[in-house]
Amino acid sequence: MSHRQTVLLDSLSTELSQQLKDRIDKILLEIIQPNFASQFAQGAPELAGFREAIAQSDSKDDINFLRSFREFIPITNYEPYRPFIAKFLATPCMEADVKNMFALGLPYFLAMTSMASSNAPKLFPKYRPPLHLLQQSSYQGFFPSDGTTLAPFSLRHRQVLKIDCEDGQSSKDVAVCSTSIGILRMGMNWDVEHDKNRLDLWVPGRTEPYAISLVKNHRTLFILNALFALADRRVTTIRFLFANVFVIFLQYVEDEWTLLVECIEKGIIPDVEDLGDLRAPLERHLTPHPVRAAELREIGPPVIQGWAVCVWPDLKQFVGITGGQAAVPVPKARQITHFLGPSITIKSHGYGTAECGLARVYPEGNPNTDFKVTFRDGVVEFLDVRSNEPSGRVLSAWELVTGGHYEPVVTTRNGLWRYRVADVITVKGFAPDDGLPIINYLHRRDDLLGVASRASCTESQLTDAIVSAAQQSIGQIVAFTIVLDDRDKPVTYGYLVELAGELRQNARMAINQLFENLISASDDYSLVVWQGKARRPTIRIVNKGTFAEYHRQKCEQANITVSQVKVPVVVFDPAMKEWLLERVITEL
Repeated sequence: MSHRQTVLLDSLSTELSQQLKDRIDKILLEIIQPNFASQFAQGAPELAGFREAIAQSDSKDDINFLRSFREFIPITNYEPYRPFIAKFLATPCMEADVKNMFALGLPYFLAMTSMASSNAPKLFPKYRPPLHLLQQSSYQGFFPSDGTTLAPFSLRHRQVLKIDCEDGQSSKDVAVCSTSIGILRMGMNWDVEHDKNRLDLWVPGRTEPYAISLVKNHRTLFILNALFALADRRVTTIRFLFANVFVIFLQYVEDEWTLLVECIEKGIIPDVEDLGDLRAPLERHLTPHPVRAAELREIGPPVIQGWAVCVWPDLKQFVGITGGQAAVPVPKARQITHFLGPSITIKSHGYGTAECGLARVYPEGNPNTDFKVTFRDGVVEFLDVRSNEPSGRVLSAWELVTGGHYEPVVTTRNGLWRYRVADVITVKGFAPDDGLPIINYLHRRDDLLGVASRASCTESQLTDAIVSAAQQSIGQIVAFTIVLDDRDKPVTYGYLVELAGELRQNARMAINQLFENLISASDDYSLVVWQGKARRPTIRIVNKGTFAEYHRQKCEQANITVSQVKVPVVVFDPAMKEWLLERVITEL
């Protein structure tokens, strides 16, 4: 669909630049002045220079406080925070030991980073934001929409930390979970202790009753969400955190189509794994729908183009990350469009990480790729990734240049100080109304897979190359990842691809097309190819369901939810590479 486009500014006027500076200074002070009293700010060696500068000057002088911040706060990574976060994991955990650790008070939950590898997740304490922010729709858990929303969610947590209160008589439970789950709980005020008391709850405007959110089994969660969604023809919005999870959801629908339709007809909950005491409340919510079942039988499973509109005639939009920071940008929006139909608007949630929300969708541009920097969770600064300065001077938003490539650095309300996000974004321009940068996500800064010295392609280049080749020759793909193919010399990019349907007859042409796409995209790659230091990429097809199984195993092994699992564009972990290669069925 076409998008309304607004002409962006290539650079800021003096007036807009000053307005932006004043706005950022105000928000930055709101964050760092109260957080300066935290245990981390008062104890971290990395902030010693800042503490000394403040001690030698008037700490109530806002201009001096900001000047000291910009001069003495270094760029940080996770390591300085690790020993402070470890105190939350101590047994027993005493309130006095963790109170005001990174921000004032106790955290509402501890957010986990998404897991795209076998590494243990990083944890980030999240505190209740100021009231004026908590009342914003993004903190309200469920986004309002006209009609009914299909948005499977889970309240599953990795663990619950018990903090013994100072009165010696009570304790506070703090969940360790994904950012999305934690914000949902915070916005709805759903504490962990009373989860079982809400089993009969059904939030208005949702396809699924509350009890489904407590299901632990990966397959059961998908099947039950599909059951209640298919039974409701009033769906107007489909919302998934990652679009590739929607594709997996549709795979379950296709595989269990006959069972799902029969259960809708009879009003029964299917015999699925690990349901336990959740079966009774779910059965109370489902009644027989023979007319709806007949409708679904006539439409058939999700294979035809525009299937979703046939099933849900009032469907208007799909919201989910279809590229960029979604580690696997499952054939961009193209495969999603096949199932949804061309009339459905597809847009992203925005751009953020477990550490901080960085930007919201810029609707005056392309709502799927254009993001406007925001300061809801913190202040975003930037490092010029092309700079030759060894330490990397930190740039403010008004110092950016259109077309430049930058790594975001965040100072957050939750107590991170100039924390490196390790992404790379590019500046598309500046919003004409307030001067805020409009950015596009490019790739992870540290996830480049090199095939030769000084030659590597970015995530977006590697992704665009296979998406284009798939359209021309391979067929519809569900998901893919890339490993270093070292079976022969020189090494090359080894694509592992799962198909949604049959392999096309001309699929072998895809190797040349993929090769040409990469050469066109990267001058460095082109050079090492012609120097004989790299060879043509390879494409191997894996079994259907490989990436759904990857999601399931990750969820169960790490005790996390599907929203926290990303299939990386590039696989570095040897065990994961071996697991994927065992599922190869053919090579082009």
